[in-house]
Formats: sequence, C-alpha cells, structure tokens
Amino acid sequence: MTNESNKLIYTALGAAAAGAALAIAILKFTGDDKDKKEPSQSRLYNPPLVFMNDVSESGDVNLSRQVSEASLLMPHNHEEKMRRRVATRYSIEEENNTPRNLVTVRVPATSANVGPGYDCLGIAVDLWSEVTVQRSDTFEITAEGEGADDMPRDESNYLVVGCRAAFETAGKPLPTLKYHVVSRIPYARGLGSSSAAIVAGIVAGLVLAGHRLPCWGSEALLQIAAGIEGHPDNVAPVIYGGIQLGIHNGTRWATERVPCPSGIQMVMFIPDFVGKTSDARGVLQNSITREEAAFNIGRASWLVHAFCTNNLDNLKWGVQDRMHQPQRGAKLYKYLYPMMAAAEAAGACCAYLSGAGPTVMALTSGASGDIFAQREKERTDIHVARAMMKAAKDHGIEGKLLVTNVVTEGARVVKVMPPFSTGGITYRDNI
Repeated sequence: MTNESNKLIYTALGAAAAGAALAIAILKFTGDDKDKKEPSQSRLYNPPLVFMNDVSESGDVNLSRQVSEASLLMPHNHEEKMRRRVATRYSIEEENNTPRNLVTVRVPATSANVGPGYDCLGIAVDLWSEVTVQRSDTFEITAEGEGADDMPRDESNYLVVGCRAAFETAGKPLPTLKYHVVSRIPYARGLGSSSAAIVAGIVAGLVLAGHRLPCWGSEALLQIAAGIEGHPDNVAPVIYGGIQLGIHNGTRWATERVPCPSGIQMVMFIPDFVGKTSDARGVLQNSITREEAAFNIGRASWLVHAFCTNNLDNLKWGVQDRMHQPQRGAKLYKYLYPMMAAAEAAGACCAYLSGAGPTVMALTSGASGDIFAQREKERTDIHVARAMMKAAKDHGIEGKLLVTNVVTEGARVVKVMPPFSTGGITYRDNI
C-alpha cells in the first residue's frame, strides 16, 4: 500500500470520528431539553400581533396581546381590519375639530333602481354639481344651471336639511349660512338631484362644524343621508361612487360596491318635463303577487351577477322588472318601453327607467380610453343615442341626449377655508 493510500484512509477515519463527535453533542443537547413540552402547531405559526386598547374602569389603557385563529382576517373583513387598526394605536390622535368658514363640495348624479333594484340599487353618473356653503350674516340660497329657477330658496331645500342634520350630529346649533349651487344635474328628472343636495349639505355641514364621523362598521354619513331620503339607492352612490347595493340590515343602513365592467357608457334621454317622485310612486300598487316578487328577485340577482362576471349580454335580462316600470310606463311615460326596445335593438346592453323617471337610461359597451380618440365603430353609443332620439320624436317627446360614464368616486370636498393642507402635508387639489 502506498503512502498516498494511507493518507486517504487516515483522512476518512478522521472525518468519521469528527462526525460521530458532532452527533453525540447534538444528542446530548436535545436530551437536555427532553422534559420540555413538544412544540405545538401554534408555535410553528405565529399569527400577527393585535394590540387592543381596552380602557379599564380607572381609565388606564391596557395593551393586551391577542394571538389566536380568530385574529386571522380574510380580505373581505374590512370593517374588522379597521377596528383593529384603530385599536393598535397607543394614543389616539385628536381629530381636526377646527370649524371652517367656507367649503365647496362636488356631488355626482345618480341613476337608481336599474330595473328590478327598487330602492336598493344605484349607479353614480359622471355628471356633477358643486355646492358652496359659507358662514354669513344673512341666510341666502342662490343657484345657477340646471333647474335653478325651480329650486326652493328657503329652509325646505334639501341642501339646508342636510346641513342642519350635520350640525345636529355634531351637537352644535346651525349658524346662519349662505348657499350657492352650480347645478349640472337635471332637476327632478330621475337623476338623483335631491340625494345629491342632501349629501352635499351633510358633507358641507360636517366640514363647517369641524366634526368627523365614523365610517367603518357604522357608515354614519350613510345613516344620516338615508334617514332623510328614506332609502339608500341614490345616496349610497352619491357618497361612495360606483354601483352600490344597499339594504337595511335591521340595525342600520349598509351598502356594498358592485363591480362595474370596463368600457361601460351611460346614454340617457332626458325629457324636457319634470317628473315628480310623489306622482311616480302614486301609480304603484300597494301589493304585488308572489309571481311578481319571484320575477323581480330573480332579475335583480341576475343583474348583479352580470355586473360581477362582466357578462354584458345578460344585462338586458337583468334590468327586466314587474314592480314599477310597467305601471309607470303605462300611466306616466308612454314612450318608455318603445325607447328601451329601440336602444337595445341598436346595440345597448340594456335600458331602463332611471329612478322615478322621466329619464331613460341605456348602458352601452366598447369604450376604451378617451372616446374622442377612439373609432366610433368600436362603440355603440352613437347608434343607441340616435335610436332613442327617434323613439322620442315618434312619441312627440322633446328632450336632450347625454352620453357619459359610470364614475367610481363619490362626493368630495374641493375647496375649504381655512385649508386642510398645512405644514408638509398637501391634500388633493391643495384643499
């Protein structure tokens, strides 16, 4: 055997001995810990820490660590997430309670019911009004634009009603205020002008009073607005934008956003005459049959499913209704069903009576980016608009045709004095 072979053998033996020594050391180390409890499954996975601010009777804040399966949240548990987020704060920052002197609020139009979603389903429309409210020595309401001559100029105006509700919520008396409205939402045409005024008044009042409301888990602003209006189908999309499905859950009003397919446009025929909600509700029956109820339940479910799955072909079935459109079409709006049929025949995904009327709304598809940079033949809005105008002319109805979009944003403050943007923090539009 050569010297080289001997070296290899000695090297192998040395490595084996070192490995054995290491194994003995590991066994000894683990043996010292054998009396300790075996690691449980909970030690293998540590859920996130959640600190809850529990205030004792003495007023002390008790920060407790809660680790359990219950602390794991799913993506849809947004209200619980917000509750825990607030609870993790060791000290709660003071809200900005500084009263303001002037505020301007933008609010969108809305299209409610959408066929079978009577008093519960509504869409925010990219058509905006602006309301400016400021402290003053004298009470005054001025208006310009759509329906300016028809708006109440006293405290019965929904703008004032909403503002008063905000100050009452803040526990403060309503001061003398001056209101100015730049209205681009057609008045009393089924496009939510009253709901826009209510929400604008509430938001303006809250800002002027320097008062903030809880949203997550309570939706306090929605409670005030729906309490005034009586239902959430218009006020919910005014507040939050998009397509909103609202209910009263036995305790409070609640609303959830329904997905809106991309490329949707809103083509609306707005008659020249005013449609009073009281008249439109007056023609409805006090009761419906079981068959009619089942029909509307099915169609409303079908409609929401079509929105959620981007199945535009199913929208025309989803907007069918037996609760209010047939009665209103027969007694108030003779042009309704012929115009809806003409719109769908021209390529609309669906058509329905907007709110209590008299506006007829059609949803079309195919829009991509700015429509004025897109070829018209890729969309259907022009064909649908012409078909609706022809149907109106055939029935002797004067009006105008407007094409716009669903808007995902709701009411917002666009100007305030003194401003919220201070120091190193600048808010949108430098408000």
